[in-house]
Amino acid sequence: MKNLRTHGKSTIVWVLMGLMVLGLGGFGVTSFSGGSTAIGSVGGTTITADDYARALRNQMNAYQQQTGQAISMAQAQAIGLPQAVQSQLVTAAALEEQARRIGVAVGDERVRQTILDAPAFRGPTGSFDRAAYAEVLRRENLSEAEFEREIRMDEARLLIQRAVAGGVAAPEPAVETTAKWILERRDVAWRKLTADMLPAPIAEPDEATLTAWHSANADRFTAPEMRKITYVWLTPEMLAPDVDLDQDALRAAYDARIDEFQRPERRLVSRLVFPTSDDAQAAKAQIDAGTAPFEAFVLQRGLQPEDAELGEVTQADLGAAGAAVFAPGETGVVGPIDTDLGSALFAIHAILEPVDIAFEDAQNDLRAEAALDRAARIIEDRAAEYEDLLAGGASLEQVAEETELQLGTLEWFADAAPAEGSIAGYEAFRARAAETSEADFPELVSLDDGGVFALRLDQVVPPTLRPFEDVRDEVEADWRRAETHRQLLALAEEQRLSPAPDQGQPAPEWTEVKDITRDGWIEGVPADAVARAFAIAEVGEVEIVDAENRVILLRLDAIDEADLTGEDGQRITGAVQDRLGQSLQSDIFDYYARAVQREAGITLDQSAINAINAQVQ
Repeated sequence: MKNLRTHGKSTIVWVLMGLMVLGLGGFGVTSFSGGSTAIGSVGGTTITADDYARALRNQMNAYQQQTGQAISMAQAQAIGLPQAVQSQLVTAAALEEQARRIGVAVGDERVRQTILDAPAFRGPTGSFDRAAYAEVLRRENLSEAEFEREIRMDEARLLIQRAVAGGVAAPEPAVETTAKWILERRDVAWRKLTADMLPAPIAEPDEATLTAWHSANADRFTAPEMRKITYVWLTPEMLAPDVDLDQDALRAAYDARIDEFQRPERRLVSRLVFPTSDDAQAAKAQIDAGTAPFEAFVLQRGLQPEDAELGEVTQADLGAAGAAVFAPGETGVVGPIDTDLGSALFAIHAILEPVDIAFEDAQNDLRAEAALDRAARIIEDRAAEYEDLLAGGASLEQVAEETELQLGTLEWFADAAPAEGSIAGYEAFRARAAETSEADFPELVSLDDGGVFALRLDQVVPPTLRPFEDVRDEVEADWRRAETHRQLLALAEEQRLSPAPDQGQPAPEWTEVKDITRDGWIEGVPADAVARAFAIAEVGEVEIVDAENRVILLRLDAIDEADLTGEDGQRITGAVQDRLGQSLQSDIFDYYARAVQREAGITLDQSAINAINAQVQ
């Protein structure tokens, strides 16, 4: 009955599963809806403002944990989360009202045991902790009496749920039929029809045919919306050649990155410390003899190879062991070496040669990088000047004349690939080009490489059918593809109805595929083919698969009914039985809950709900 708990208010679920730890932290009973303590009722059972606020916040927190992203109230409303919470609370209140009417209740011992078993209230020893219990209730602004009443009522609701749907099970015929449907396997054969199989080549189209095709398929030959744009822009790469750099600046850049240009020899090393020098010496002897590798001794110590790794080290990093580890010119194992931790063996995995790049050798690269960096800072410093010109009413042409910004024009299509080095390669430009209107004034926008730009939309050219004369070759190619496909479908229909070849013709080659399942796939054919294979009614029948611009004949060769007595059959049957049973239980409980709600009557205070929604963010 686990799934039935989701239909109720489920205080037990919210608290005992730990969600209440994420609670509202101080919302009072009268802190919502202008002092109202209720958002509605079912019969004589009230749904409090605190109940709704707590449930809504917990559901939002649960959504955030599942997705890893915070959710705002606007987003919660867009996906219907408040409405779902209200529905749960109404159902819970209806069950509470029904329990009160028919006298269903649970005793103190049941409430006590439920609280003692709750993981949220366990202390460091794993048993119930009174302090943890009090802290969780404090965070949720609940007294012990209030919470224990909720536990008592929740258990009473669960008793009703179990009584209504607890004995419902899926009918065996339905379970067996469903399991067999899932596990059924089929053998098929397929073959693809190609243009060279047509009885005659595609006839040459006349101009009337092509012009008619052009008109009938205008959407294929229509140019998308085009925007004529004037822009100015400046990037660090454009400004860098004009940047002056002195030797002191280059030397400072070199010193700031000295670790890139001056590095001593390094080695990738692992270290394993032994209890005694004799143990280390014995291990070294086995390693030298080739009877056991270094890693074997690491594993014997209960460690993993990565636990022994020191990583990339210099001779100075190893202290007294440095000279011995860096003495050999090849990789291997050295030692035993006395260290502060004891006698150790060192495994040298790789030798990284020293780096020694003089300032004179590095300054050309430094100059290029430093020039870009300086250019970016210059653009940043002058951005306010560019903005002032635009704000003062200067046109883009005037800005280009008075500053370093370069003027350009562009015919921009939203889906077109940008040319190499074009400003359209920047996401910021594409976003601005798509959203701006002819009435907008140019504004300075930053680029991700430190550059800036501003643009003006000069004209919007709506989607336009390209003249037939300009796209005649495209039209003919498109017509040929369509006509070939049409004739292949006609040929496929002929062969489907008469699969036997004409006398004297070679038998067509089929590719056979055995034991496909409903969730399987057939290599070389569209994904639709599997679904079509399981839709064929009789063995020997042939169907046409028309997908992905391909025409394929698909023949059913055998149907292998499922064996439900095997391990897979029993597993699937059990899963189907559980799933169908839970679905039936859920449906029956829904019908019951709705009937209870209709009998008791529902009232909701939408203004109180709106007030809480406005505060829960």
